[in-house]
Amino acid sequence: MVKTTGLTRRDFLKSSAATGGALTLVGSGVNLVAAEGSATIGVGVVGCGKRGSAAARDCVKSSRGVKVVALADAFQDRLTGPKTAFKVPRDHCFVGLDAYKKLMALDDVNLVILATPPAFRPVHFAEAVGKGKHVFMEAPVAICPTGVNMIIEASKEAAQKKLAVVAGMQRRHDAAYVETMKRIHAGAIGEIVNASCHCNLGGREVYRRRSGQSGVEWQIRNWPYFRWLSGDQIVEQHVHNIDVINWAFNALPEQVQGLAGRQYLSGPEYGNVYDHFGTEIAYPGDVRTISTCRRIEGAEELIGELVFGTKGRSNCAGIIEGEKPWRYQGAAPDAYVQEHADLIKSIRDGKPLNEGRRAAESTRTAIMLRESGYSLKRFNRSWFEAKCKLNLLPPENLSLTGSRPVDPAPVPGRYKVG
Repeated sequence: MVKTTGLTRRDFLKSSAATGGALTLVGSGVNLVAAEGSATIGVGVVGCGKRGSAAARDCVKSSRGVKVVALADAFQDRLTGPKTAFKVPRDHCFVGLDAYKKLMALDDVNLVILATPPAFRPVHFAEAVGKGKHVFMEAPVAICPTGVNMIIEASKEAAQKKLAVVAGMQRRHDAAYVETMKRIHAGAIGEIVNASCHCNLGGREVYRRRSGQSGVEWQIRNWPYFRWLSGDQIVEQHVHNIDVINWAFNALPEQVQGLAGRQYLSGPEYGNVYDHFGTEIAYPGDVRTISTCRRIEGAEELIGELVFGTKGRSNCAGIIEGEKPWRYQGAAPDAYVQEHADLIKSIRDGKPLNEGRRAAESTRTAIMLRESGYSLKRFNRSWFEAKCKLNLLPPENLSLTGSRPVDPAPVPGRYKVG
């Protein structure tokens, strides 16, 4: 029998969020890892919305001698705040869908932050590596198999050029997660026999189309609601939880079978994404995992991961119960800052991190779950990798003034994979 502390499953998940919050407060006064005595690292930010601006602040905060020197975004209004905050000169601010190329051509940009809608990530990443830039890219790193393969190939090139690549899966840089995973992999909960992960949230902000606005501009500004830009919520958001489960198993899924739908979203402003997904994932040894993901206004939120073993269980984020109970009590800097600190340190130490392939594989896992949910088909990872040729990369001739029809949301059971 496995001894527990009496926590219910719901309490266990809630304690994960509570522990993470407490750790952030504890770590607020801790010095983050930073390299000393190195030349200034010039940072270029591609995608200056909320996430891009936050990532830029975290990067500057993470280490000494880091400065934002260039900005690029499709829209002029997105540059106003960051331009002032980081004191970026006008001739280093670029606007338009090709702005990333101009930024990456600058000699004083050593590191680029990629934070546009994820559909653009593979092309931007390939350009950055081609120009010899270190990269921090937000997750997910792609939204289709074609994009995933581009990320993997560019990551190989980055390794050859000794360029650092960190993906925005911040749990991989969270001390509580890292220490917990060490213990799970060392057998603290025994052999994993079951797991679950959840990203169940309420509604999210929608950007309504303005008079005279082109279809392309409106969709890019309202990108979470369009599959060709976001990859749907299971890829765009749930990828973080899926990555944790891949990490816990230290393996990739062998088979998936999903259910999904669009029951609550209605109206053109909500594009063509689904509002709920549920998937059974089989890992090596036919170990089954449940994944749930939704964005529905008024629904109860549930975010986190659980793994169950023959000797205990863990929330992967600082708590182990069972034969060897343990709680993380060490200092934990903000993981959103620490991922940048780790990146900068690896550059200055000449030991560049390269998380590109790992991030691509977890992104591919999320894409598999989406495609299974759309189609209601069960398929193996080996088949998906070999046969699914779906390409959702933005067209090269995409124009901000152009029109773009909105494809209808996939119909479960009729949708064909790849």
